[in-house]
Amino acid sequence: MNTRHPRLSIVIPVLDEAPRIRDCLEALVPLRRRAVEVVVADGGSRDDTVSLARPLADQVIIAPRGRGAQSHAGAQTARGENLMFLHADTRLPDNADRRVLGALSAHPWGRFDVDIEGSHRMLGVIAAMMNLRSRLSGIATGDQAMFVRRSAYEAAGGFPDIALMEDLALSKALRRLGRPACLHERVTTSGRRWEKHGVARTILLMWRLRAAYCLGADPERLARRYGYRPRGEH
Repeated sequence: MNTRHPRLSIVIPVLDEAPRIRDCLEALVPLRRRAVEVVVADGGSRDDTVSLARPLADQVIIAPRGRGAQSHAGAQTARGENLMFLHADTRLPDNADRRVLGALSAHPWGRFDVDIEGSHRMLGVIAAMMNLRSRLSGIATGDQAMFVRRSAYEAAGGFPDIALMEDLALSKALRRLGRPACLHERVTTSGRRWEKHGVARTILLMWRLRAAYCLGADPERLARRYGYRPRGEH
C-alpha cells in the first residue's frame, strides 16, 4: 500500500497484545492507503501478536523488550522522513496523518491531546490534567502519540534504552530543539490500567515514579514498581 519513501511512518511497540492488535492495525488501514507506513516492533510476545500483525502492517520486527528499545528499533527500521509512536491501545483521530504532517512543517515534534476511555468519572479529569501539564511543560507521554521529524529524532539521540520513562527522557531531549506542537485533536487511549489498579492509587504511583526518576532513580527498579516484566523474566 505504501510508497518506497513514505512521508510518515507509525511505529507501534507491542508485547502480548493479541486481544487488541488487530483492531489497532485495522484502524490504520485508511492511513496506509494514503502511503503511511506502519511498523510493529514486538518485544518477544508469547501470544499470537506477531502472526496477527503481519497481514496488517508494512513491517513487523522483533526487538529487545522495552518500549524505548522497541520504539527505537522501529524508528531505525522505518523508512519515513517523519515518525509517530503509537501504543496498541490508543486510537488516532480522523485525518491524523494530515494533522501531523501539517504540524511538523512548523515544529520539530509534537503530540495530540488525549482522552482516556473507561467508565470511571475521574478519567476525564485525569486526561484534562495530562493535556494541560503537557502543554505547560513541553513534555509528552507515550499515550499522546508523539510524532517527530526524523532529523530531530536523530539529533535528540532517539529513545533511550531504559525500562521506564523513555517518553519523558525523549521529550526533554526534543524540547531543547524546540517546543512541541500541541494538537487539540484527541487520541483515545484505554483506561484499563487505571481501572484495574484504582484511579487514586495509579495517580499516586505515577507521581512517585516521576519524582523518583527526576531525582535519579534507576528506571529498571521503577519499571518493576510499575508492573513491567524486566527482560529475561517470563
